[in-house]
Amino acid sequence: MTTFIENFNFFMFLLFAFMYLYQMIYMIIAFKAKRALKRGKDNIKLNKIGVIIAARNEEVVIGQLINSIHAQGYPKEFIDIFVVADNCTDQTALVAKEAGAIVKERFNTDQVGKGYALDFMLKFIDKEYSYKNYDGYLVLDADNLLDKNYIAEMNKTFNEGYRVITSYRNSKNYDQNWISAGYGLWFLHEAEYFNLPRMTLNNSCAISGTGFLVKSDIFKENGGWVHHLLTEDIEFSVSQILKGEKIGYCRNAVLYDEQPITFKQSWHQRLRWAKGFYQVFSNYGKRLIGGILFKRGNRFSCYDMAMTLMPAMLITCFSIAVNSSFYLAAILGFINEKEIILVTTMSIIKSFVWYYSILFVIGFITTISEWNRIHSTGWKKIMYSFTFPLFMFTYIPIAIVALFKKVEWKPIPHTVAKTIDDVLENVKN
Repeated sequence: MTTFIENFNFFMFLLFAFMYLYQMIYMIIAFKAKRALKRGKDNIKLNKIGVIIAARNEEVVIGQLINSIHAQGYPKEFIDIFVVADNCTDQTALVAKEAGAIVKERFNTDQVGKGYALDFMLKFIDKEYSYKNYDGYLVLDADNLLDKNYIAEMNKTFNEGYRVITSYRNSKNYDQNWISAGYGLWFLHEAEYFNLPRMTLNNSCAISGTGFLVKSDIFKENGGWVHHLLTEDIEFSVSQILKGEKIGYCRNAVLYDEQPITFKQSWHQRLRWAKGFYQVFSNYGKRLIGGILFKRGNRFSCYDMAMTLMPAMLITCFSIAVNSSFYLAAILGFINEKEIILVTTMSIIKSFVWYYSILFVIGFITTISEWNRIHSTGWKKIMYSFTFPLFMFTYIPIAIVALFKKVEWKPIPHTVAKTIDDVLENVKN
């Protein structure tokens, strides 16, 4: 029995490593790509961009975002800003209007979530302005801030023929605590060590919540924003990949957003993400597997999205369930108590050390490579490399609870009222 326990935990580690080995290869490809990539050449065509911001009680931060859009190094006549004030009980609509946005208020407590708000605004735009008046739509969250060259850089990648483009997601409050840093470090890793190698290999990238540009034709083809699961971003990514779309990545377009700083906020947000991933896999899993087996669309991108959605959570939950059953059997006296508890405990500790080491290496490499783009003091950058694995481990109970709990969309309050200049001035090496 003790041999079985040891072999089981070792096998689970090998299975996990085998399924995600490609992400380690991604990191190698990213290193080479970073050396080879240069800033894109200027493209002559200036596309008309409609910026869509879904906001719920965001009076504290939305003004700074709109100001950062106005400050873009891109002709102002080619940018229109649309804000949907979604079920707001504060002055979001007024602040957005005074900042120069076209504002439409929405009140619907039955259809709650960002996806419904986006669809509401897209239908308003189509009715009042028509989809065809804009070449593309840039989707942002109210807490975002844009680097002054953000839209110009997105425009360059847009002119390369991509119909969906994601960007480099940085954090405006990385240095607040280990939770905000955990988020920030993961999004940096996702940008440069997932999307950059995907782009390099001519595979599809994936959008992540905010900061993505979509060609107007796609919304016209889809009939608006039709994705309303708890993680509408990954649902949109998967649905487009299954249609054969290749999502691009613009690493020179830098966006800053605000991360949760309390564990309660983080728990609720990531619980929604975990549940949303389960929902997306439930709705699209068969087609993703079909894409892998029968070459429907981009075969490897289908595999990549399938791995993103489910296995890590399920493998972890299954491993915990099996090891817990050993403990329970030992406590109830069905098997040799002391020996089983000792062996199981040692196996769990070994697994913890292995996973912590892997996550630390991932976080540390990302920290070093993105050092100059992380807005924090040097000692915090290093310290948060050590806490990053612990942040990732907190996904385990979240993933387990998400399997059984009914989860609804809840807004995360944003309170970091910084301008883009405030963020850039905070760079300390």
